[in-house]
Amino acid sequence: MRKFLLPSLIIVAASLLVIRIFYLQVINDTFKLKSDNNAIKIKYDYPERGYIYDRYGKLLVANQASYDIMVIPRELKNIDTLEFCQLLNITKEDYIKKIAKAKIYSPRLPSVFLPQLNKSEFAAFQEKIRKFEGFYFQKRSLRDYEVDFGANIFGFITQVNDKLVAKNPYYNSGDLIGKQGVEESYEDVLRGIKGVKYFQKDKYNREIGSYKDGKYDTIAVQGEDINLSIDAELQRYGEQLMINKRGGIVAIEPKTGEILSLVTAPSYDPSILVGRQRSKNYTLLYRDSIAKPLYDRGLLAEYPPGSPFKIMTGLAGLQEQIVDEQTSFYCLGHRGFMVSRGHFMGCHSTAGSFQLHNGIYQSCNTYFANVFINTIDKNHNPNKAIDIWSEHIKSFGLGEFLGYDLPTGKRGKIPDSKTYKKMYPNWQWSGRTIVSNSIGQGEVLTTPIQLANMMAAVANEGYYYTPHIIKKIKGESIDKKFTEKHVTTIDKKYFKPMISGLFDVYNLGTARSLRVEGIDICGKTGTAENFTKINGKRVKLEDHSIFVAFAPKDNPKIAIAVLVENGGYGATIAGPIASLMIEKYLRKKITRTDLETKVLKISLKDRYAILGGIKEASAIETTPKDSTPKLKSKTINTPVDSTTQN
Repeated sequence: MRKFLLPSLIIVAASLLVIRIFYLQVINDTFKLKSDNNAIKIKYDYPERGYIYDRYGKLLVANQASYDIMVIPRELKNIDTLEFCQLLNITKEDYIKKIAKAKIYSPRLPSVFLPQLNKSEFAAFQEKIRKFEGFYFQKRSLRDYEVDFGANIFGFITQVNDKLVAKNPYYNSGDLIGKQGVEESYEDVLRGIKGVKYFQKDKYNREIGSYKDGKYDTIAVQGEDINLSIDAELQRYGEQLMINKRGGIVAIEPKTGEILSLVTAPSYDPSILVGRQRSKNYTLLYRDSIAKPLYDRGLLAEYPPGSPFKIMTGLAGLQEQIVDEQTSFYCLGHRGFMVSRGHFMGCHSTAGSFQLHNGIYQSCNTYFANVFINTIDKNHNPNKAIDIWSEHIKSFGLGEFLGYDLPTGKRGKIPDSKTYKKMYPNWQWSGRTIVSNSIGQGEVLTTPIQLANMMAAVANEGYYYTPHIIKKIKGESIDKKFTEKHVTTIDKKYFKPMISGLFDVYNLGTARSLRVEGIDICGKTGTAENFTKINGKRVKLEDHSIFVAFAPKDNPKIAIAVLVENGGYGATIAGPIASLMIEKYLRKKITRTDLETKVLKISLKDRYAILGGIKEASAIETTPKDSTPKLKSKTINTPVDSTTQN
């Protein structure tokens, strides 16, 4: 039997090979189509990308006509390079480099010689294109931005790189693809489907008609339109408020997880990354390593959350039954909490007894330090207790990737027992050792979108939906994961006393000057310490200004987090911005014009200039001279506003 096995396998394999060859050459002509490529010219018909609208149907991103000059190196004959270069406003050196690059890609296949000419640039060349054999034009559509804000949300369009062309058969050299923002996240939806036309060529390389009467031609299919969850006017207003400041604003609708606003500052006009100047402008933005306009601070920047984290400390303490609403701790006032003999954690509150309610609205460090220490030292097993505490905090989406539909993000940091085993391998640490975590310092790091999501969970009394920026895709459903409820580990009953304290932050506490008549806002001010190293020494810089809030108190419609780098006290800059954004969204107008005027006048440019000099001199960061392109008017030349404490 064995002697027949090998011959049988050979016969079967040969039969399969013959059948396959017959199928490819006789039944299916596509193999022949590819092998005959020398006699066939392929032209692609590029569809328009889908339009982008805001949550109310306002058009944000459309398309405009553009033209790519294509080249097939092998077909170049008797080119008058002087005239050619003059028509396209390029140098002969550029011409030589581009032709060399095209030859490397393929001598016989078309590639982009000069991309993204607008109508006026293309008009002069179009009249004489027949003189330049081997060149032809390919009509494209480029983005046409209807607004001058939201660059970090939209992303931009760029040419595919060689690595992607080799990896993804859909793309050819010179094709365009979305990068960053929704252009990248929803590339497959927005790009549409290319059309393809095949043309027969004669022995002189001239087109003589459609190949096989267009049997294999396909029609381009336009990309699908999408509606974002963004409120365009709220986004515009947020970027306006952040002029001459650095930081981020994230606003979320608690009942759905839809992102209402995603502001990063500084930003830029998205239209500068369209057309022939795109590469130059992008390089200028990329090289600005101080202001970092391409860096989405709302998603990527990890900061100590400061006092807003006291909300988490309090809820974890309630859940673990370390405290109840009546549990009191005495505060020494400005001296605050004694961490160890002779070492104190300062406090903004006056001396006296504090419970959960006034501990929140007066932001008492001593109260939350005690809650945290008792939580961690529970049952004299800090390793187990810190892991339980960590799981409570992470159930709000902190310390984890949230899973939203934007291509970039950071997970932040919520410490656990592994963290402190590494930090203190030969020492038994306790809650007092790591007490800075109780007030959002220590090892805790969060991003602005995580803080906004945290407040959405508090507003919902214990659950949240994955934040997302898509609201509707024409002809499709959005991902089901955005409609799945995430429940925290904190029982619902513990949220009501916390929300009561947050409500009185605006009525009795650190944000009482930020109230908006007729809107019940719950919030928490924050001031996060900020350090760097210079010559090996830890140096304190200006604090970050932080504010988190949601409104209205009953049936919340918006949850928000605002962070202004080096802005000082939370109630000085971040707090007013949060109040204004909330009123703008709920009422579509502003009554606190005094706050608006104050915020618009505040400029931190001088402060950032000083800090930039410090960073350049520090051991951890050496940056080139600021080369920010003056590409968008995002500056108000006003003096720095005087600041007030919480």
